[in-house]
Amino acid sequence: MRDYHINVFWSEEDNTYIADIPDLKYCSAHGPTPEAALREVLTAKDAWLETARDNGKAIPRPRYRPAIYQASH
Repeated sequence: MRDYHINVFWSEEDNTYIADIPDLKYCSAHGPTPEAALREVLTAKDAWLETARDNGKAIPRPRYRPAIYQASH
């Protein structure tokens, strides 16, 4: 099974690392290191998916891939 793509980047504005999952609307987290931000967003992902399941909401399939990973045509 494919998993969701995660972006991890430094935010000058917030002075912290941000991790987000584009396929899961508003699913993001932050931390003082890339590893900490990643750990936090994985926790947020689990909570996002559990909440969606508990409320009967649709769970999107993993589909987002950055342009650098897409096959060229």
